[in-house]
Amino acid sequence: MSTSLSSGTSPVKFDLPVVILLLLGLAVMFGPTAMTLASTVWVKDEQGHGPIIFAVVLWLLYGKRQAFAEIAARPKPGLAAGMLALGFLLYVLGRSQAILMFEVGALIPISIGLILLFKGAEALRLCWFPIFFLIFMVPLPATLVIAITTPLKSAVSAVASSILYAIGYPVGRSGVILTVGPYQLLVADACAGLNSMFTLEALGMLYMNLMNYKSVARNVALAVLIVPISFVANIIRVMILVLVTYHFGDEAGQGFVHGFAGMVLFIVALALILFVDHGMQVLARLFKGGAK
Repeated sequence: MSTSLSSGTSPVKFDLPVVILLLLGLAVMFGPTAMTLASTVWVKDEQGHGPIIFAVVLWLLYGKRQAFAEIAARPKPGLAAGMLALGFLLYVLGRSQAILMFEVGALIPISIGLILLFKGAEALRLCWFPIFFLIFMVPLPATLVIAITTPLKSAVSAVASSILYAIGYPVGRSGVILTVGPYQLLVADACAGLNSMFTLEALGMLYMNLMNYKSVARNVALAVLIVPISFVANIIRVMILVLVTYHFGDEAGQGFVHGFAGMVLFIVALALILFVDHGMQVLARLFKGGAK
């Protein structure tokens, strides 16, 4: 057996059977959770991004495999035991009480605990972003989603209808129901809710990680700005659906174009993120130039 948990500084070389058993154990533990998600949460537009988030996490971890293997093993068994205990407690509570937020969220402390147990704090620092990114896979509580989504939908509906009316379209609004010509459209949660904002925040976080920005202030500022960016992107999405319905009929607005508008949401949001990021770069250079 070549796997070592000593406090030495030599790299840990995992035997393939150890890795396979570890992955098998996680699969057995979280397999039923994945099946539950696949038949409930992930089939909905509002939180269908879960599998994509998980795939991105696996891709990020795969890219760090070489650096992870080269890190000297300095296990933290005490901290590892605490994180593993927390993870198992959350899992048992979530599974027994059907609280998906706890059940899925348990994967985060369990992953942290395993890294601390086999490699230590340095390896955890290396893998902190993929582990953190798992947060965006955790289903949000329904009460929180409803509480935030309702005013968001009203705001998006109000702004979208006002813009369209201002440019000459016969648009009326009653709450989150928009009337355009002979058609009525309901602004659904997926079009302007908390979950779409949550997904776009994940997209922004991934962008910042891929760009490898080191400035904490810049990362925080961009992360905060993603909230209004997602709001603007949702307004554009709703406007597109209203225009398509008005010009091509209700079937066009509720068919393929409705799904395609979701892609437009992310394209617009990404474009706005790039635009804001470029603007922050320009401002940073101006401030540096003025300080000389």
